Amino acid sequence: MTFPVIGVVGGGQLARMMVPVAVELGFELRILAEGDDVSAVSAARYAPVGDYRDLETLRDFAQGVDVLTFDHEHVPTEHLRTLISEGVNVQPGPEALQHAQDKLVMRAAVERLGLPNPAWAAVSSPAELIAFADKHGWPVVLKTPRGGYDGKGVRVVQNPEQAIESADWFAAMTPLLVEQKVDFSRELSALVARRPSGEARAWSVVQSNQLDGVCDEVIAPAPELDERVAVAAQNAALEIAEELGVTGVMAVELFETPGLGPGFLINELAMRPHNSGHWSMDGALTGQFEQHLRAVLDLPLGDPQLLCRTVMKNILGGSNHDLAAALPTALSSEPAVKFHGYGKSVRPGRKVAHVNALAKQGESLDAQRQRAERAARIIRDGSTAVNPTPR
Repeated sequence: MTFPVIGVVGGGQLARMMVPVAVELGFELRILAEGDDVSAVSAARYAPVGDYRDLETLRDFAQGVDVLTFDHEHVPTEHLRTLISEGVNVQPGPEALQHAQDKLVMRAAVERLGLPNPAWAAVSSPAELIAFADKHGWPVVLKTPRGGYDGKGVRVVQNPEQAIESADWFAAMTPLLVEQKVDFSRELSALVARRPSGEARAWSVVQSNQLDGVCDEVIAPAPELDERVAVAAQNAALEIAEELGVTGVMAVELFETPGLGPGFLINELAMRPHNSGHWSMDGALTGQFEQHLRAVLDLPLGDPQLLCRTVMKNILGGSNHDLAAALPTALSSEPAVKFHGYGKSVRPGRKVAHVNALAKQGESLDAQRQRAERAARIIRDGSTAVNPTPR
């Protein structure tokens, strides 16, 4: 019996977290890594190092795989079209993936589908930026269409003087994307998965709390979210997945806007497992990494049902450079918290791990969040637990 072989382009933590579920399902997972020290290399049996921007490297890596999928969205779409013409099964395909690669393409697609967008425009000069802001109101948000993530490639422009000071961005890339700065109550994420034959599933809509442009905490499900808004958000994500031909996991990041439209505006898309879905590894019947592998292989999807309220807390690189040394204290202080390490060296602000805290019977959300924060702080700072959770 031959089980499927899955090739993943990119060796970050997302690829790493696909490995255990591939093993459980009996699949072989191969990683095209950016270097021999990236996160997934120590977890995967076969992880050659190569440049994902080089067509010949991609061709060689794709030999013998049943499907080619991704840890990130940055593979050139022209290379993917060539691979498809040569018979490689690429999931998601370049026609879908371009909407996660280019924010201008994404905004145009959301508008075409009639889904809730903030006001936006492609601008090629500070003068066009100023004209947009004069029409829609200051401040505005200026974004690089390609390459930005975790707050990078995003600039809030407060006035015409700052618009003129943004000339360096226009010199580096044009056009840029400008958006109306949205007055929102919180950020949400609607995570879905779709397989090529059309079956699609949606997880509970979650609340995503950001710190300096980086996801810090996710609460599943989003507390006190109006059921009508939750259903509308899930339906919007499912519609995007269907209309754009997405396969695998897709995250639709949202701004909650009470009293405006359906209660949300679409922020960005990610066509791969996503930070806002890490909670599902422990808090859903089928987690996002298993679902992604099922989806890209066109296998029946698993049930994404929420098992219980779950809090995910990211761990960014801090003062402690020996995460393993802090692990015994963290595990003994918070035995009900699940730890997921990425096998990375520590750098300030780098995502190195996360924890998931599942709600105990009768536990308040505040107490649950505190458990997750305590465990994360011990790992991040190497600190001793304060007031550990009673057994």
